[in-house]
Amino acid sequence: MMRRAIWWAAWAGLLLAVFRGPVMAAEESGDVRRAARAFLEKYQADLARLERRANLAQWRAANSGKKEDFEAAAAASLALRRYHSDPQVYRQLVELTKSADRLSPLQARALQLAKLAYQRNQLPPDLLKQMVDLSTEIERLFNTYRAELDGEKRTNNELLEMLRQENDSARRREIWEALKQVGGVVAHKLVHLAKLRNRAAKRLGFDNYWQMSITLQEHDPDQLLAIFDELEQLTREPFARMKAQLDRELARRFGISADQIMPWHYDNPFFQAAPPSPHVDLDEFYKDKTKEQIVEIARRFYQDVGLPIDEVLKRSDLFEREGKDQHAFCVSIDRAGDVRTLCNIKPTAEWMDTMLHEQGHAVYDLNIDRRLPYNLREPAHIFTTEGVAMLFGALAKTPSWMIAYAGADPRRVDEVAPAILRQRQREQLIFARWTMVMLHFERDLYEDPDRELNALWWDYKERFQRLKRPPERNRPDWAAKPHFTIAPVYYHNYMLGELFAAQLRHRLAQLAGHQGPTAELDFTGNRQFGDFLRQKVFRPGAAVPWPAFVRRATGQRLTARYFAEEVQ
Repeated sequence: MMRRAIWWAAWAGLLLAVFRGPVMAAEESGDVRRAARAFLEKYQADLARLERRANLAQWRAANSGKKEDFEAAAAASLALRRYHSDPQVYRQLVELTKSADRLSPLQARALQLAKLAYQRNQLPPDLLKQMVDLSTEIERLFNTYRAELDGEKRTNNELLEMLRQENDSARRREIWEALKQVGGVVAHKLVHLAKLRNRAAKRLGFDNYWQMSITLQEHDPDQLLAIFDELEQLTREPFARMKAQLDRELARRFGISADQIMPWHYDNPFFQAAPPSPHVDLDEFYKDKTKEQIVEIARRFYQDVGLPIDEVLKRSDLFEREGKDQHAFCVSIDRAGDVRTLCNIKPTAEWMDTMLHEQGHAVYDLNIDRRLPYNLREPAHIFTTEGVAMLFGALAKTPSWMIAYAGADPRRVDEVAPAILRQRQREQLIFARWTMVMLHFERDLYEDPDRELNALWWDYKERFQRLKRPPERNRPDWAAKPHFTIAPVYYHNYMLGELFAAQLRHRLAQLAGHQGPTAELDFTGNRQFGDFLRQKVFRPGAAVPWPAFVRRATGQRLTARYFAEEVQ
């Protein structure tokens, strides 16, 4: 601790020398470069050590489920946040980044990301504690609340299964309303949390929490909204046509007219996911596989495109075990090649998708240029690694890939290929319009938490999802969505990942001379694709902000155009 204090004092002295009084331009530039180099050498070493400890702790906890491992993971994560909470270092970083034009591009970029890491941790401890405590309390309510239906307590999963199977409209409404009950329990707490988050944002110089979150994610608010405006315009008609067809299908199922379809007639209570296709169940192509074969299929595919994952698989934990995390994730332990994935693989289409998805994150992390400064050895943005993972995950539901790697019967695939592609388009359109609701509602929530949020929610549901507002309903249905607590101001990144994946598919189709829909692009054994992704997408890491990265990687700005072409 004493050694660290002495080092920071010495570095602060050097920084003060840089910004004290008039000096010759050449001398000043030399001092700035020396100050930047001194800071970054120490910072990168500290960050590497603290991150590796936190990542290993997270990995152990996710695999063991033991209380002591989760406590160790929380402590390691807190140590990383505390390291970035020093207000003096943050102020000095602010000054140093003002002289970015005197530094090399990589130095300037590394300092900018360091500044953002410090900026998001500059909250007063008392306010931070209030936010964490309230957020934890809301999460606890979500986890423990059981809705009441027919005088019985029901879990969310039970209600969702009941909704999926029920054909009586009145009964579906009762189930749907039960799924929204938790909103009434947490709504007032969420409004209070929004106000606390706004107070925190204003302490850091932002108008509100939405603006702070967007900015610290390296998004320009106007640019982000412009992309979503473009997406809304380009998907408006395709979505209207798709939903009209879907409503006709549902009307036949429930014995009503299409204009009587209400929100409870969809299987997902938020209408954020497509109902299962009545024409094809993709599990038929995977159910005869073992879980080990699912892994081998992924390994062989990545090997064929020149992005081997053998070393990742050796370090990964891929099958179900007692106490283990039930979900899936990828983690780069040290940003130097120790990349691991956690899965719970079963022989289903969804887990084939997930396996390809998580290995997509892995090959991205593996192939970032390790000569970059440590804090630039990460994807250009969270949505770019999501986009790559989505690009690969979607192959599990692509006819040509299913034949080549899953061993699907070509004749059977030909029979159901139109239904497969139509279902994929439904999934894309429904999710796109749902993310518009989340983006606009959250922006308005933080601009004014005291507005009529219940009505506002349905204003956006009507506008973007073309859902009918239940008559005379004034309930906090919005508050039943846990993401407002656990992943606030984040949904837009999922959709940006979809846009980036579509843009990558378009670029790869150009390279391959592919004619026809990019959804049918054949990846089989195409090492050209692997080479392109390695050089243009993976290697650059976070060396430049994402808008410049996307333009360099794909030849143009991020656009909704190619996503829209896929869903026509």
